[in-house]
Parts: sequence; C-alpha cells; structure tokens
Amino acid sequence: MSEKTRRELGDQYRRALEDYLDDGGEAALARAYELGRKAAVDGLGVLEMAALHQEALRTCVLPLAALEVRAKAAEAAQAFFRESLSPFEMTHRASREANVALRRLNERLEEESKRIAHTLHDEAAQLLASVHIALDGMSRDLPPSARSRLEEIRGLSHELRPTMLDDLGLVPALQFLAEGVAKRTGLSVAVSGSTHGRLPPAVETALYRITQEALTNAVRHAHPAHVKIQLQREARAVRCSIADDGVGFDVAAVLAHRGGPGLGLVGIRERLDALRGSLQIASTPGRGTRVHVAIPVEG
Repeated sequence: MSEKTRRELGDQYRRALEDYLDDGGEAALARAYELGRKAAVDGLGVLEMAALHQEALRTCVLPLAALEVRAKAAEAAQAFFRESLSPFEMTHRASREANVALRRLNERLEEESKRIAHTLHDEAAQLLASVHIALDGMSRDLPPSARSRLEEIRGLSHELRPTMLDDLGLVPALQFLAEGVAKRTGLSVAVSGSTHGRLPPAVETALYRITQEALTNAVRHAHPAHVKIQLQREARAVRCSIADDGVGFDVAAVLAHRGGPGLGLVGIRERLDALRGSLQIASTPGRGTRVHVAIPVEG
C-alpha cells in the first residue's frame, strides 16, 4: 500500500470513528468493518491497523474531556476497533481451515499412494520372481548389462515409496534413496543426523518426498559432484537440509519467473504449508545450492 493510500485510509477511518463516537450508530460500525476489509485486501497487517487506530484516537478523544466521557469514548472506540479487525480474524480462520483441509487431502493422497505402492510392490515382486525363475535356465546366455538393468528397474520401483519408510522410518529410507541415486548417477550422496525415533507419518512422508524432489532437481539442473542430506531433531521441530556443490542459480530470478526450470517448488511448498512448515533456499551461481526445510513436531 502506498503512503498516499494509507493516509486516505487513515482519514476515512478517523471520520468513521468520530461518527461512531458521536452517535454510536450501526452505520458507522459497519464502516469500521468495511475499512478493515479494505485494509486486509490492500495488504495491511494487524499491527498497522492498530497504529492507524491509535492515530485516529488521538484526534477524536479530547484530553480535557471529563473522565466519564473519556471512559465511554474509550469503550466505544474499542468496540469500533474490534469491528475493524473482524475481517482479519475471518481471513485467519479461513486460512487455518484451508491448511487443515490441505493437510487432510495430502494424508488421504499419501494413504492411497501407500496402498497402491504396496500393491504394485507385491505384484511386481511376484512378477519379477516369476521372470527370474523363467530366466534362471537362460541366465548364462544373458549379458551382464541385461541383468544389471533388471536390478536397476527393481530398485527404482522401491524408491518411489520404499516400504522401509513405513517399517523402519525416515533415516533408513533416505539412506536407501541416497544409495540408489548415487549408484545411478555416480554422485556422492551422504545422509547424516538423526530424528531420535519415529516422526509422525505425515512428517516422514513429506520429508522423504521433499528430499526426493531436491535430489531430482540437483541431478537435472545442478550437476553436482557431492550432495549432503542432514537431519536434525529439535524440541519442537525437525529440520532437513539438502546441499549440493553444483552450478547454483539466482534464487530471486527463478522465484520471480513462472516459466523457469522445473524446480518443483510448488509441490514442496504445498507439502510444507499443510504441515505449517517453512522453506529456505540459498544458492549462488557457481557455488551450489542448499534447500532447508523445517516442520514443527510435538516435543
């Protein structure tokens, strides 16, 4: 909001407050709501609204007025201020409800993904077992490259959603993912740190997916030699960073350019928003990239 627009809003707020203090009519109170809604749409925060209210109040309540008059005016002004903040409260509630709905949707999608992954894993395992049995007698005629390719495909199917994520937890699953990426690409991928026990399933799944996406981005765009994945469990949060020594990029330019490279930031942010998590990206052309996420968890 420009300074001119803010002054105009302040003048409108002051006049509406004066009218309300004069007669206490519902029309003036309705104006408080509309001004609050306009302020919220224009990007003002609650603290800025409080400052705007304080400025208006100084010109409306006379310092030399009788104590009783001043007390009634202060009470009325408080009611006016509460009404002007109600659009902010409604926006906050709507945002909170949207986050809850998004989190539930992600949980349902992950449960369905888990069910499909287990089904595919079982069926693929049975199919692969049958293929191995059928090819056992012919294995001497198969070149080594064909056998290694078969193992690579099986490893990729496990990485999509490894059963060890559910059975053993995040760290073993990330180590399995890192080993698979390193084997396919020749990268050095190291996993360090600990979660000190199991995390909520939604948090483990989100961190696995985010790390998976960050590794994919590093391979596609950064061309690094080394990638380090580090986990850190704190009293009220778990943190995960994925750092590479690749080509890096201009973060501000990529974030501002909608048609930029497929960094998968939308998917990462959606997962974090659903869990009230945060994302930080630090990168400089020629000096690598570091993706850092934090997700609150119960102590």
